[in-house]
Amino acid sequence: MHGEPQEQHRWLEQLLGEWTVTSQDPTGNASSDQDWVEKVRSLNGLWVVCDGQGAMPDGKAGETLMTLGFNPETGRYVGTWVGSMMTHMWVYDGELEDDGRTLALNCDGPDFESPGRTARYQDRITFVDANHRTLTARVQNEDGSWKEMMRAEYRRR
Repeated sequence: MHGEPQEQHRWLEQLLGEWTVTSQDPTGNASSDQDWVEKVRSLNGLWVVCDGQGAMPDGKAGETLMTLGFNPETGRYVGTWVGSMMTHMWVYDGELEDDGRTLALNCDGPDFESPGRTARYQDRITFVDANHRTLTARVQNEDGSWKEMMRAEYRRR
Protein backbone atom coordinates (compact mmCIF):
# COMPACT_ATOMS: atom_id res chain seq x y z
CA MET A 1 0.00 0.00 0.00
CA HIS A 2 1.52 3.29 -1.11
CA GLY A 3 0.16 6.55 0.22
CA GLU A 4 0.29 9.91 -1.50
CA PRO A 5 0.23 13.12 0.54
CA GLN A 6 -3.15 14.87 0.55
CA GLU A 7 -4.04 18.50 1.30
CA GLN A 8 -4.44 17.52 4.97
CA HIS A 9 -0.89 16.14 5.08
CA ARG A 10 0.35 19.45 3.67
CA TRP A 11 -1.41 21.26 6.54
CA LEU A 12 0.78 19.28 8.95
CA GLU A 13 3.92 20.51 7.15
CA GLN A 14 3.48 23.83 8.97
CA LEU A 15 4.86 22.00 12.01
CA LEU A 16 8.18 21.16 10.34
CA GLY A 17 11.31 22.76 11.79
CA GLU A 18 12.78 23.54 15.17
CA TRP A 19 10.74 25.24 17.89
CA THR A 20 11.39 26.79 21.31
CA VAL A 21 8.63 25.72 23.70
CA THR A 22 7.52 27.53 26.86
CA SER A 23 4.70 25.95 28.86
CA GLN A 24 2.34 27.19 31.56
CA ASP A 25 -0.06 25.59 33.98
CA PRO A 26 -3.70 26.82 34.05
CA THR A 27 -2.80 29.61 36.51
CA GLY A 28 -0.31 31.06 34.02
CA ASN A 29 2.79 29.95 35.92
CA ALA A 30 5.70 28.54 33.91
CA SER A 31 5.84 24.77 34.37
CA SER A 32 9.64 24.86 34.12
CA ASP A 33 12.24 27.59 34.35
CA GLN A 34 13.85 26.26 31.17
CA ASP A 35 12.46 26.21 27.67
CA TRP A 36 12.02 22.97 25.77
CA VAL A 37 13.10 22.40 22.18
CA GLU A 38 10.97 20.48 19.70
CA LYS A 39 12.34 19.25 16.38
CA VAL A 40 9.73 18.24 13.82
CA ARG A 41 10.50 16.19 10.73
CA SER A 42 8.50 14.56 7.96
CA LEU A 43 8.21 10.90 7.04
CA ASN A 44 7.74 11.04 3.26
CA GLY A 45 5.11 13.77 3.50
CA LEU A 46 2.60 11.42 5.17
CA TRP A 47 3.57 11.76 8.83
CA VAL A 48 5.22 14.35 11.02
CA VAL A 49 7.33 13.31 14.00
CA CYS A 50 7.69 15.85 16.81
CA ASP A 51 10.62 15.14 19.16
CA GLY A 52 10.68 17.31 22.30
CA GLN A 53 13.38 17.64 24.94
CA GLY A 54 13.68 19.80 28.03
CA ALA A 55 13.63 20.01 31.80
CA MET A 56 10.71 18.86 33.94
CA PRO A 57 9.50 21.05 36.85
CA ASP A 58 11.65 18.94 39.21
CA GLY A 59 14.72 19.70 37.09
CA LYS A 60 15.04 16.20 35.60
CA ALA A 61 15.35 15.75 31.85
CA GLY A 62 12.17 14.99 29.94
CA GLU A 63 11.41 13.82 26.41
CA THR A 64 8.23 13.65 24.36
CA LEU A 65 7.42 12.11 20.99
CA MET A 66 4.32 12.96 18.96
CA THR A 67 3.34 11.49 15.59
CA LEU A 68 0.64 13.03 13.42
CA GLY A 69 -0.82 12.04 10.09
CA PHE A 70 -4.07 11.95 8.16
CA ASN A 71 -6.11 8.87 7.23
CA PRO A 72 -7.92 9.52 3.90
CA GLU A 73 -10.13 6.46 4.44
CA THR A 74 -11.69 7.86 7.62
CA GLY A 75 -11.19 11.56 6.86
CA ARG A 76 -9.57 11.99 10.30
CA TYR A 77 -6.23 13.15 11.63
CA VAL A 78 -4.52 10.43 13.64
CA GLY A 79 -1.48 10.22 15.87
CA THR A 80 0.16 9.30 19.14
CA TRP A 81 1.93 11.01 22.04
CA VAL A 82 4.31 9.48 24.56
CA GLY A 83 6.49 11.10 27.20
CA SER A 84 9.31 10.00 29.45
CA MET A 85 7.25 11.15 32.45
CA MET A 86 4.39 8.62 32.08
CA THR A 87 3.60 5.09 30.92
CA HIS A 88 0.38 5.80 28.98
CA MET A 89 0.44 6.08 25.18
CA TRP A 90 -2.08 8.69 24.05
CA VAL A 91 -3.79 7.79 20.76
CA TYR A 92 -5.23 10.73 18.84
CA ASP A 93 -8.29 11.02 16.62
CA GLY A 94 -8.91 14.54 15.39
CA GLU A 95 -10.12 17.08 12.91
CA LEU A 96 -9.23 20.50 11.62
CA GLU A 97 -11.64 23.12 12.92
CA ASP A 98 -13.53 25.53 10.68
CA ASP A 99 -11.01 28.33 11.38
CA GLY A 100 -8.40 26.32 9.41
CA ARG A 101 -5.81 27.12 12.09
CA THR A 102 -6.74 24.69 14.89
CA LEU A 103 -6.26 20.94 14.92
CA ALA A 104 -8.35 19.35 17.69
CA LEU A 105 -6.93 15.97 18.76
CA ASN A 106 -9.18 13.83 20.97
CA CYS A 107 -7.98 10.97 23.15
CA ASP A 108 -8.85 8.93 26.23
CA GLY A 109 -6.50 8.31 29.11
CA PRO A 110 -6.13 7.88 32.84
CA ASP A 111 -8.17 10.28 34.95
CA PHE A 112 -5.55 12.18 36.97
CA GLU A 113 -8.09 13.10 39.66
CA SER A 114 -9.81 9.69 39.97
CA PRO A 115 -7.31 6.80 39.86
CA GLY A 116 -8.63 3.70 38.11
CA ARG A 117 -10.96 5.71 35.85
CA THR A 118 -10.50 7.12 32.36
CA ALA A 119 -11.23 10.60 31.11
CA ARG A 120 -11.67 12.34 27.75
CA TYR A 121 -8.87 14.72 26.76
CA GLN A 122 -8.18 17.07 23.88
CA ASP A 123 -4.93 18.60 22.66
CA ARG A 124 -5.46 21.66 20.48
CA ILE A 125 -2.72 22.85 18.12
CA THR A 126 -3.44 26.40 16.94
CA PHE A 127 -1.31 28.41 14.52
CA VAL A 128 -1.14 32.10 15.46
CA ASP A 129 1.10 32.72 12.45
CA ALA A 130 3.76 30.81 10.47
CA ASN A 131 6.30 31.11 13.30
CA HIS A 132 4.09 30.91 16.39
CA ARG A 133 1.69 28.21 17.52
CA THR A 134 0.10 27.05 20.74
CA LEU A 135 -0.76 23.69 22.24
CA THR A 136 -3.58 23.63 24.76
CA ALA A 137 -4.26 20.43 26.72
CA ARG A 138 -7.67 20.08 28.34
CA VAL A 139 -9.82 17.49 30.06
CA GLN A 140 -13.60 17.09 29.74
CA ASN A 141 -15.62 17.54 32.91
CA GLU A 142 -18.61 15.32 33.74
CA ASP A 143 -20.98 18.08 32.58
CA GLY A 144 -19.32 18.10 29.13
CA SER A 145 -17.43 21.36 29.63
CA TRP A 146 -13.65 21.51 29.23
CA LYS A 147 -10.99 22.41 31.82
CA GLU A 148 -7.61 23.62 30.60
CA MET A 149 -4.68 21.73 32.14
CA MET A 150 -1.69 23.18 30.30
CA ARG A 151 -0.79 25.66 27.59
CA ALA A 152 2.46 25.82 25.64
CA GLU A 153 3.77 28.50 23.28
CA TYR A 154 5.89 27.35 20.33
CA ARG A 155 8.13 29.83 18.52
CA ARG A 156 10.11 28.88 15.42
CA ARG A 157 13.89 29.01 15.97
